[in-house]
Amino acid sequence: MKIIFYLSMMIFSIILLMIIILNLISKKSLIDREKSSPFECGFDPKSPARLPFSLQFFLIAVIFLIFDVEITLLLPLIITLKISNIYNFSFIALFFIMILILGLYHEWNQGALNWAI
Repeated sequence: MKIIFYLSMMIFSIILLMIIILNLISKKSLIDREKSSPFECGFDPKSPARLPFSLQFFLIAVIFLIFDVEITLLLPLIITLKISNIYNFSFIALFFIMILILGLYHEWNQGALNWAI
């Protein structure tokens, strides 16, 4: 038991040392205005290179990912249909789908699904 503890502590310290060394080596020492500006054939840029990101788009993407993961959690229910009781299966499936519908209703009610132009 002590051997596993000592080995894990040694591995942890080696990894921590490597992370610290890599952070020290990878830092840029000089920040040059010319290097950080976008390249447009030697001319000054006409517009800023970094456009503002739509927060509404990000919110819709996060909501999509959450509901997509929940839909993938529904897929194993199809396999368990063969080995489980139909009443237990229907109760669990309806309960899970009801949670999804209530979450969607909450997002809709909060106005997170309305696209602002």
